[in-house]
Amino acid sequence: MPTFTYGDITIEVDEDGFMQNPEQWNEQVAAALATTEGVEELTEEHWKVIQYLRDYYLQFGVAPMIRKLTKETGFPLKKIYELFPSGPAKGACKVAGLPKPTGCV
Repeated sequence: MPTFTYGDITIEVDEDGFMQNPEQWNEQVAAALATTEGVEELTEEHWKVIQYLRDYYLQFGVAPMIRKLTKETGFPLKKIYELFPSGPAKGACKVAGLPKPTGCV
């Protein structure tokens, strides 16, 4: 199983860098994973997306559809891509500690 190490953080990840044990997620892990997506600092806007994704996942067991994400956060899709350059499925879900969404390539 591959691992991701950043500073004193080491977590098991899949071949695409998604956490294998989401219960290990915390804000420091999120900040570390964000660096793999070209995000050096998580802003309040990043956290709004991350928290929505985590809350939705914990409630429903899946990542929300992109349309729901944009509607509930109030951010247009273009803004989500500005925050997470690799997109809502690959980048934002990875940073939020969610498993790789189905249909994500």
